[in-house]
Amino acid sequence: MSVILPFVKGHGTHNDFIVLLDPDNNADLTPEQVRWLCARHSGLGADGVLRVVETQSYAAGRDVCPGARYFMDYRNADGTTAEMCGNGIRVFAHVLVRRGWETNDTFAIGTRGGCMEVTQLGSDRYAVHLPASADPFGDGFDVVVADSTWRGVGVLVPNPHVVALVVDLEALGPLREAPRLDPSPSEGANVEFVELRAPGRIAMRVHERGVGETQSCGTGACAAAWVARLREPARSEWIVEVPGGHLEVMIHGDDSFTLIGPAEIVAEGVVTIP
Repeated sequence: MSVILPFVKGHGTHNDFIVLLDPDNNADLTPEQVRWLCARHSGLGADGVLRVVETQSYAAGRDVCPGARYFMDYRNADGTTAEMCGNGIRVFAHVLVRRGWETNDTFAIGTRGGCMEVTQLGSDRYAVHLPASADPFGDGFDVVVADSTWRGVGVLVPNPHVVALVVDLEALGPLREAPRLDPSPSEGANVEFVELRAPGRIAMRVHERGVGETQSCGTGACAAAWVARLREPARSEWIVEVPGGHLEVMIHGDDSFTLIGPAEIVAEGVVTIP
């Protein structure tokens, strides 16, 4: 059965999303419908879908973050669910603010990765506090692209990421296929390639699980900064350059993060999802 919903299209550092407005939780989207929405040539086109659901109408939201008014139901472009999205949550917050659904400067948003606190810093700029500490996982990974191999570090932020330091990001070539990880994480992982540019400044490219190479990844920027800090343990603030712009990451004493960056709305309308 087709679904008709109002939508907003937006991006954070060119990591783009379709925000579906479904506060009463009437649309139980299938993976096929999410893939249709995200298809660049036959749908609206996006890196992922963010469904706005009132927390009290969504059981998972009530369990995870009962104090938040809204829950962010995040789906990757391939239809799979994910814990959190650092760029997406800024776009999600921007939609709530623009529509008057959130009127405080600081408010909570529920995600599968927990409660996230968002603060509006300007008309289109937001800070997101990720309360969970970075959690290393695995004993290291071989990251393989074509004939090249790097050693990667696994870290949950709260999504799983594997971060590899490289000398030259451009030498990677196009990341059309997912980098191979050995051992392979059971739930997959985003893979970040990070170049150290200057003290407190890094550049990053990312291949996101369920999506492909994207212009930016907010939780990936946090993971990248955390791994880079292993080289500069006294540094807590980082600029992360991504193809779509740059993000700011602050790493706190408990290894939680604050992610700062823009959010932009580019289109609004109503979509009929087959």
